[in-house]
Amino acid sequence: MSVDPPRPVAGQPFRREGVLGVLERALEAINRVTLFFGMTSLVVASFVLTYSVFSRYLFKAATDWQDEVAVFCIVGAVFLCGAWVQAQRGHVGIEAVASILSPSVNRIRMIAVDLMSLAFCGFFAWKSWTLFHEAWVDKMTTSSTFSPPLTIPYGLMGAGMTLLVLQLLLQSVVRLAETGERE
Repeated sequence: MSVDPPRPVAGQPFRREGVLGVLERALEAINRVTLFFGMTSLVVASFVLTYSVFSRYLFKAATDWQDEVAVFCIVGAVFLCGAWVQAQRGHVGIEAVASILSPSVNRIRMIAVDLMSLAFCGFFAWKSWTLFHEAWVDKMTTSSTFSPPLTIPYGLMGAGMTLLVLQLLLQSVVRLAETGERE
């Protein structure tokens, strides 16, 4: 008696076995944590900007820190949540091309897009970490009177892009493995 491979159940995420399954679950857990921090940082940014408006216009109090805090929070939210968005395949996609291609050609297209995205994001992650290193070594800060260290946004960019690279790498390996199983 042969046993069929596991199939996804409607409404539930498909769980792979083996090393790929462990890596997927680990990255999923990391993505949930970064998603929480991303959501929290957007809420913080909205409170900071709201406070800034009220304090400047109602109380005539200057706030020289709010723009950078809000920008740093938004940078963190965008970059840290990029891997989660990729895991959900929540990015903007153009289905017109996919709908006219055969399934085998579309699979090749999706692999090529994932690999090109991986290459671009890999370069971006590397460059973000080099910027972080330069800002750390040179103790770089912004030019405002608040002058927070530039290691904050560069570190957030580097961490977020590294997570995105790991997500793209995992998805590419899974897609290539699935393609190999079909053939």
